[in-house]
Amino acid sequence: MSFIAAVLLLNLDQADAFICFANLLNKPCQVAFFRVDESIMGAYFDTFEDFLKENLPKVYHHFHENEVIPHIYIIDWIFTLFSKSLPLDVASRVWDVFCRDGEEFLFQTALGILKVYEDILIHMDFIYLAQFLTKLPEDICADELFRSIDSIQMSIDKRKFSQVLTMHKDKLKDTRDTGSLRSFKDTSSIRSLVTSQAVL
Repeated sequence: MSFIAAVLLLNLDQADAFICFANLLNKPCQVAFFRVDESIMGAYFDTFEDFLKENLPKVYHHFHENEVIPHIYIIDWIFTLFSKSLPLDVASRVWDVFCRDGEEFLFQTALGILKVYEDILIHMDFIYLAQFLTKLPEDICADELFRSIDSIQMSIDKRKFSQVLTMHKDKLKDTRDTGSLRSFKDTSSIRSLVTSQAVL
């Protein structure tokens, strides 16, 4: 959070920076990540992987072969709104569009970064991938990055990012509900067994 606060304080006075900071932290995506809500974060990760597969299939398959999951790099990118991983001038441009377009643009930016370095990434093993993604090159070209971001398609089979995200959230909810029902049934069975044994 200190990275976000630093960017705000560089551009605003303390009072306005605090208000903006509070508003940013209340956005659904940021709430999930700052609270480490694993189920909601999982829905965001699954959604991101769907769009990764759609836009960058080579990177998607290479990451899976090397067991590189979004948790390794996406958390830091989203947690700091790219203020840690990108140069300040580039991160500021990302923030401008994020404030206009919302959370979808954060994931579009993540895909844009992967596209910029696609030819490098598909030749790396797990160790080098993890190191590269957690510390991006400082000389990334802003114009090249934003061209990559613009080329990313944020719809799958006519479903927008928000619709795909909702689908994954519903799946997780159904899984939790099924688990809760199973747990209730197991508890009921145990109670029945205990009751029958008491009668005997």
